[in-house]
Amino acid sequence: MKEIEQVYHNEFGISFYWKKEQETLLEKIQLVFKETGFYLTVKQLKEFCEFVQLSQAQNDCCDDCVLKQDCHKFLLKTPCNEIELAVSVAELHLIEDLIRGTLFSIQIDEFINGVGRN
Repeated sequence: MKEIEQVYHNEFGISFYWKKEQETLLEKIQLVFKETGFYLTVKQLKEFCEFVQLSQAQNDCCDDCVLKQDCHKFLLKTPCNEIELAVSVAELHLIEDLIRGTLFSIQIDEFINGVGRN
């Protein structure tokens, strides 16, 4: 099994960097949730976050419905033009948390190992 360096996780998924010969490959992040994996650059991860926000805005018409979190499925665009995911609103929130948590962790690491380093 290949080694990984975990970036972030929640109850829905995980993000990590792959390691090769004990070196962490920082060019792309593996994002895994709902039995699906995406291998994305930071730019693509930010684009994915924008798609999530757009989907949330487009699907806020059922705010008063008690079943909204579980019953409503819709297509979520991904940074891969050919792939869209069928997700519920609850899953959408977990995907957003996973993406935002991943981006935040990356930014913190960049700060600590970059400009924040004395």
